[in-house]
Amino acid sequence: MYLLAVNGNLIIVTLVCSVSQLHKPMYFFLCNLSAQDIIYVSAFLPKLLAIMITGDTSISFLGCFTQIFMYGFCINSEFFLLSCMAYDRYVAICIPLRYSLIMNKKYCALLITLSWCNGFLNALIFTLMMSNLSYCNKHKINNIFCDSVILLKLSCSDITFIVTYYIPILGLLLGWLPFVLIFSSYIHIIMTILQIRTSVGRHKTFSSCSSHLTVVILFFGTCLGLNMKPKSDNSLQTDKLLSILYIGLVPLVNPLVYSLRNKDVLKAMKHFSKNIC
Repeated sequence: MYLLAVNGNLIIVTLVCSVSQLHKPMYFFLCNLSAQDIIYVSAFLPKLLAIMITGDTSISFLGCFTQIFMYGFCINSEFFLLSCMAYDRYVAICIPLRYSLIMNKKYCALLITLSWCNGFLNALIFTLMMSNLSYCNKHKINNIFCDSVILLKLSCSDITFIVTYYIPILGLLLGWLPFVLIFSSYIHIIMTILQIRTSVGRHKTFSSCSSHLTVVILFFGTCLGLNMKPKSDNSLQTDKLLSILYIGLVPLVNPLVYSLRNKDVLKAMKHFSKNIC
């Protein structure tokens, strides 16, 4: 799963960087999403592989909080990258005559920079808050990675309530804001598609955003399933299953969706393979 996820996303990054036909805003965002997915799986699955091979289930303090930081950084960044891609599709479909004017290189670079910086700063603040807590109880994390919710239960600090309230507030801002932006963009996209008279035109227009919509549904579906499911002692095994789907399967499926459902990527892949041969 790890090798497939890394190689699949690496192929997307290579194609976007090397094939001139993919030098467009949509694929610029896709390239950054694939790079983020490579970082994401590399922060968790190699450690899980090491545990399976060696049987050593221990993790250092630095390693644990590195995982917490990378988890927050990648999730926050992906939320906003998907929002940027939804906005790109909205401009392309709803106001196509102004697309090249609005989605210029400087504006796309600004959106990407804001997405990465937002993810970095929020993850850094949260990780620093978590690392300054005291952990005097048993240090057993019953999950496949360092889960911040489990760590809060292991802490004996008096200020855990601050972090406990920070998590839902951060989730509300970083989860629901991109969700609202994506949802509103697709409402306008669907209304525009319905105004197209021919079925061929509607299908062609919808196919330009179907790959992104599939990735959004997969990402938000697993995210909601993992974070909004009622917590109980009997749900730990379910949490582990959802975690491995969230960490390993979503980054693996993203390049497959974009390569199999996108004609431009398929053409670029054939062109790139011919040049190599």
